[in-house]
Formats: sequence, structure tokens, C-alpha cells
Amino acid sequence: SQLLPQEAGLHAHKLSAAAVVATLQFVARPVGVCSMMKLPVQASAEGLDAAFVGVPLDTGTSNRPGARFGPRQIRAESAMVRRYNASTGAAPFDSLQVADIGDVNVNLYNLPDSCRLIRESYQKIVASGCVPLTLGGDHTITYPILQALAEKHGPVGLVHVDAHTDTGDRALGEKIYHGTPFRRCVEEGLLDCSRVVQVGIRGSSYDPDPYKYCQDQGFRVVPAEECWGKSLVPLMGEVRKQMGDKPVYISFDIDGLDPAYAPGTGTPEIAGLTPAQALEIIRGCKGLNIVGCDLVEVAPMYDVSGNTALLGANLLFEMLCVLPKVKTM
Repeated sequence: SQLLPQEAGLHAHKLSAAAVVATLQFVARPVGVCSMMKLPVQASAEGLDAAFVGVPLDTGTSNRPGARFGPRQIRAESAMVRRYNASTGAAPFDSLQVADIGDVNVNLYNLPDSCRLIRESYQKIVASGCVPLTLGGDHTITYPILQALAEKHGPVGLVHVDAHTDTGDRALGEKIYHGTPFRRCVEEGLLDCSRVVQVGIRGSSYDPDPYKYCQDQGFRVVPAEECWGKSLVPLMGEVRKQMGDKPVYISFDIDGLDPAYAPGTGTPEIAGLTPAQALEIIRGCKGLNIVGCDLVEVAPMYDVSGNTALLGANLLFEMLCVLPKVKTM
């Protein structure tokens, strides 16, 4: 059978993701519905081990808007991503039932209400036993996602890649925006603070001691300058020991990468991580009890090449490859 991916989506309960991805070598990349990696599209997470979910929200941004279009562009660029991870040997589609379950219907005119809609959507995903891999959207979205995940798993560990700590308290009098999600998570007990690592942090600051809040909570902060010119494999060995076998969430802000590689984002900071270091971080999470992941802050209008979204699509594939139960070839 050579079903197109959109046709396969009508029979996702009968046809494995592996079978759908296998058809793609016979189908031109521009053909078909624009789903993540041209996977089947389902209306819910029922019956899935993992699902790609879009959250097209950017009303929490503090600088350049546009991340609401991130999920759409990541999906478009993901047509380049193939079935196997040739570097690690991971075979996610031979191991897991995976589909694209579309987008959360956010309220672009009301940020707290959007958080409610995201939280309720993820409660349903988590209740089904599915691991969500999220296409953002600005970093505000991680707060309601973690509300839903912690409701099931308890406080989770966090591997957070970003140029910014996102632990601010308020901006323009508001407590919910993309610079505050992890402070809100701390306040609500959603994070196991002894198992939080933030990598790639850099840039100028409003405060003379910008990492004090994080360090006071017990977070490990790894500034970008500690990553310059070196492999992050040793760091990730330490991170794995710190995380242990308890639930872990991966939150990856694309601005953690240097803007030379990922210019399509709202708050770029110079002298960031390289794509190779991003791969070392994600691959270094293999073996952890990962219960969810996100890739946020892709704003495609600032990147005419599409390279930022292409990076985002590949990093999401790498996250899929390190999920529990993924076999190697």
C-alpha cells in the first residue's frame, strides 16, 4: 500500500507511524497535508505512545512577535526528517506509535485563558498515557504544560536550554509571560528544584546578580561561556546522575542556540550554543525518564532561509529518539 500520509491519518489506529514514514520515500516531499514529519494526523492522543502537539501562542513575548507561526513552519521544514537516526541508531517509529494531534486552540486575546486551554488539553494527553512533544509558541506555554504533567507525575526534573532563565517575577505588572514560567512553576511546586539544570544562559541583565533566584532554589545554572569551545558530553554525564530515574521534562528554547544558526526567534542573544552542542544535550538525555518535551520560540518571519525551523524540527526528532522504550537498530 502506498497511502499518502493524510490518507493514512484516517486509519491511524490501524496503520503504524513506521509504515507511514516508510511510504515517504515514494512520495514527493511537497505532497500531502503539512503534518509533523508527514505523520498521521489524529484528533486526540488516544492509542499513542508519543504525539507532536502545536501551541501557536506568542502573546507572552516581550520583544519580537511571531512564534505563533512556529508550529506551522516547523512542520513544513520537518519534511526533511527521515525515519531513522543514523548517528545514534534510534528507531523511534519501529518502537512507538506516534502521530501529529494538531494544535491547541489558544485564545490570542487572553493569555491566562490560553494557559487554561493549554493545561486542559495536556491533562487529556497525559491521562491517555501519551508523551507530548510540543511545537511552540513562546515559552509561556511551558508553565501550563508542566501544570498538567506535575498533576500526574508530581514535581518533575527539568533540562532547560535557553539564553534566559525565564524566572522573572513580573513585567509591565503581569505575572504570566514568557520570562516568568519557571518562577510560576517553582511557586506551584511543579519542579523538583534539586533536579533542574539550565544550560546556555547568557546576555545582559536588569539585575547585578541575575542567577541568584535560580541558585537560591537549588537550580544548576550553566552559563553559555562555560560551554564555549567544548563538548557537552561530560556535562550531560553529570546531568544524568543528577536526574536519576525520576520524571524529567526537556524544555528547549531555540534562542539557546547562537543567532548565527537560529536567527528566527524573538529575543536573540549573541555567543550561544552550536547545533552540535544542542545534539549533545538532547542525546545526553537518553536513558532518563522523560515525560514530555518542548521546542519553543521559533519565529519564522525573521529567518528567510527556514533554517531556524529546520533546526527545531530536527531537535524535536532527537527528543523523540531519546524517549523511554525507543529501540536502536
